[in-house]
Amino acid sequence: MEQLNRIELRGTIGAVRFFDVGGKRLCRFSVATNHAYNSTNGMPVVETTWHQIVAWEGKGIETESLKKGGGVEVTGRLRQMSYAAADGSQRTSYEVIASKVKPIEP
Repeated sequence: MEQLNRIELRGTIGAVRFFDVGGKRLCRFSVATNHAYNSTNGMPVVETTWHQIVAWEGKGIETESLKKGGGVEVTGRLRQMSYAAADGSQRTSYEVIASKVKPIEP
């Protein structure tokens, strides 16, 4: 059986942060995606989901042109992480490890 862990997102860029890690440049940014539907009473509803993205510069990933409010297409894999919060409770978070990042018009 072939296994697959791939996610594709197209949305609006939120906060963008850059880091230097061991001589390589890392970019962490968020992407908002919307899902629109009508509720049971016929009223329009828009759900916004924020995704956390990790992109290592290189391999065709150009992160310098990423700006808050701009559009972006991201292809990558989903990674789950567990950690202990400050209050001692166990938390789980998800992030996308990008293999392709392409700025687009929003």
